[in-house]
Amino acid sequence: MSETIHAIRGMNDVLPADAHLWEFLETTVHDVFRQYGYANIRTPIVERTELFVRGVGEVTDIVEKEMYSFVDTMNGDKLSLRPEGTAPAVRAALEHNLLYSGPLRLWYSGPLFRHERPQKGRYRQYHTFGVEALGFPGPDIDIELLMLARRVWQRLGIDGVELQINTIGSAEERRAFRGKLIEYFERRQDTLDEDAKRRLHTNPLRILDSKNPAMQALVNGAPRLIDEVGDVTRANFEAVQAGLRAAGIAYTVNPRLVRGLDYYNLTVFEWVSSKLGAQSAVCSGGRYDGLFEQLGGKPAPGAGFGIGVERVLLLLETAREQISKHKPDVYLVHQGEAAARVAPDVAERMRDAGLHVVLHCGGGGFKSQVKKADASGAQYAVIIGDDEANANMLTLKPLRKPAEQQKMPLDAAVTIIKNGI
Repeated sequence: MSETIHAIRGMNDVLPADAHLWEFLETTVHDVFRQYGYANIRTPIVERTELFVRGVGEVTDIVEKEMYSFVDTMNGDKLSLRPEGTAPAVRAALEHNLLYSGPLRLWYSGPLFRHERPQKGRYRQYHTFGVEALGFPGPDIDIELLMLARRVWQRLGIDGVELQINTIGSAEERRAFRGKLIEYFERRQDTLDEDAKRRLHTNPLRILDSKNPAMQALVNGAPRLIDEVGDVTRANFEAVQAGLRAAGIAYTVNPRLVRGLDYYNLTVFEWVSSKLGAQSAVCSGGRYDGLFEQLGGKPAPGAGFGIGVERVLLLLETAREQISKHKPDVYLVHQGEAAARVAPDVAERMRDAGLHVVLHCGGGGFKSQVKKADASGAQYAVIIGDDEANANMLTLKPLRKPAEQQKMPLDAAVTIIKNGI
């Protein structure tokens, strides 16, 4: 007998017992996005590798060691499974000239792929809800994005999610700061870990984001970019903070927050939860005004964020019992040749009336079928035997209320069920 095939490590099945949580999350988040006027966009899972090299950054962890990349054997194209959602959305906006009629609000959802060490809250295939506000230059859109995220937490009933913000200035300001940072760390090379040594001359800002406890004292003593930015950047950051205060959104300025993608500038942010351990960020984003130009388009402002679906689901685990599973209105029980002929039509007519109906399949006696009806969570069992079938009737049995079962025509049963659910 051949060996059983298993899923790829870090790529997980979503089983029926958990699907109701995903459905609740998807329905809630999509509704909030629509409330704010964001339109859905869907981009391919596979993109040209160059999109992420140019957009995300050649010396980022994502491009250097985390992407699933391959060469198309048909034409030699270098392709990658998308590791993030912003660059594809901007690519689509450029390719289809979506900003021709003015600024645009977009949202998307779906799987992303990174070859990381799987752990709780971090997987090789993971899912995101993303929003991108394209063509809006001012800090007002940054504030709207953060208000939108807050509403998501409120609608989901998640508390204890805290907002951290920072400014990483302009590209010119970061280049000037980069020299100071390299000089600081070069004087302390003996205390750098291997990741920091590798990043020192390629992407020194990423050292500030180190999660290595042994590096924290060194990182805390490093120069701070927020102290080096100019008046324009500072005024922009003050405007964002003023907007957050006016909106009643609590926040903390985290001067070590730099984000791991090169396209960010000015305001960056993370929503974090202490309930998730090391993988504490549930939503991350910021402004990326240079990305359009990096991808070959005319300069245009942009800002957005991504919500980690699996991490939000971990926060919803505590409310699992309060989030109702989808249960049928009716479980249709039948036995006998005549009943077997009419039962599918009865189920379809009930569905035409808007009811959720499970039709029993696989045989079995009335007693075992009624047990399955009860286990399904349905409000009612509809029972059809040959006698009911020949009389064009059915028996309606309430499963969740102390009421007697009754024989009646289909239309009468539909009325009672609709009034009772």
